[in-house]
This record gives sequence, structure tokens and C-alpha cells, in this order.
Amino acid sequence: MLIAGFPAGAWGTNCYLVAPAAGEECVIIDPGHQAAEGVEEALKKHRLKPVAVVLTHGHIDHVASVVPVCGAHDVPAWIHPEDRYMMTDPEKALGRSIGMPLMGELTVGEPDDVKELTDGARLSLAGLEFSVAHAPGHTKGSVTFRMPESSDVPSVFFSGDLLFAGSIGRTDLPGGDMAEMLDSLARVCLPLDDSTVVLSGHGPQTTIGQERATNPYLRQVAAGPGAYADAPRRGM
Repeated sequence: MLIAGFPAGAWGTNCYLVAPAAGEECVIIDPGHQAAEGVEEALKKHRLKPVAVVLTHGHIDHVASVVPVCGAHDVPAWIHPEDRYMMTDPEKALGRSIGMPLMGELTVGEPDDVKELTDGARLSLAGLEFSVAHAPGHTKGSVTFRMPESSDVPSVFFSGDLLFAGSIGRTDLPGGDMAEMLDSLARVCLPLDDSTVVLSGHGPQTTIGQERATNPYLRQVAAGPGAYADAPRRGM
């Protein structure tokens, strides 16, 4: 399996291209602010043909390049229905203006073909299988994507802004909710094997085992009611 990732734009949001191997079809995950050029470079380098864009949530730092990327390759974008409005109204999702100079660089709107994600769905794209889990807390429509373990590759978990190395996504923007975040961590993350590789929306990769041992929020939900974590949170 091939996974090519790079941090894009003002927020350093991780964009991923996933394919069975070089020279094959691929899926693009979270093409955010100023990601289009990096996507094209990765496609050329690895000789990939995109078949879909999938989105962990609707914040502008994860979706800003969806329109140009989908338009250039005539592919659909997949997003949870509760976050779909953010593609056309990103400022409403932040509860404030993100600034006119920055807005001038963005192509706000939906691509021609938008498909909606549901909890528990299994997407078969580019010869790959992705399990979708609805994981609200950072936004109402946040989702994660998990790829199953194979003979030579451990399970891979694209966590979006749910889980980071040592932290979690912020919950103080519209649609954020700490109680929902903790529930999503318990329901979606805790059952995963320790060997599962976590590729998040920001920062370096980690594993579930590493986070189970060191992440204060994952340790909190593992400890059950009454535990309390207070550590920095990340994401837009």
C-alpha cells in the first residue's frame, strides 16, 4: 500500500493520498488550504489517478482545495451531511470571519458531485476498503476512516481532528462539544488494536498503543467517569 502525505497551507493540515501501489488509482483525504499543488505533485510523482476525495470534517483547513481538486479530475467528494454546509459557508463554521486576505485565496463552494457519508459505511474506492465511523466532538459531522490490517501492513486509522499525537481536536468552535468528543474517543478509538497506525489531521503519525499509554484524553476515557484530563487541544 502507498500513503503519501504532506502538511498544507496556513494551518499545516495533513493531506493524504492512498493507493494500493504506485501507478494505480488513489483516494485523496482532506485537501485543505493551498493543498492543490501538493496533490498534483504527489499524483505525478507516484503516477496516481484519483477516483474520490473523502473528508474527515468540513472545516476550511480540511476542505479549501476540494473544488479545484475534484474539478481537475472529475471525481466526487464524500462528506458527512452535518458538515456539508461548511463547504459553502466556512465562516459560519468558525463563528467568526477568517479574514478577507485569506478568503481571497479560497474557492468556496461544493464540487459538482457530493456524496454523503454515514456511520458504519464501508467505502470501496481505488481497490481499497475504508470503514467510516461518525465521531462528533470537534464538529457535528466529523468522521474517521479505518483501513483493515493486511498481511504486510497494520491497520491504518485516519483520525481527522479527533485524535492527535498527545492531544485531541479543539471543541470550542460551533458544533464542538467536549462530552461528544470524549464519547467518540471511547467508542471509536479505544476498541482499536494497539498496533493501529494513526494518521491525523495535524502533526506526526502515532499509534493507538502509544496514545493509550500517554495521551491524557484517551487515558481519561479509558479510566472511566470521574477521570479528568486538561492538556492543550489542536486543530482550527
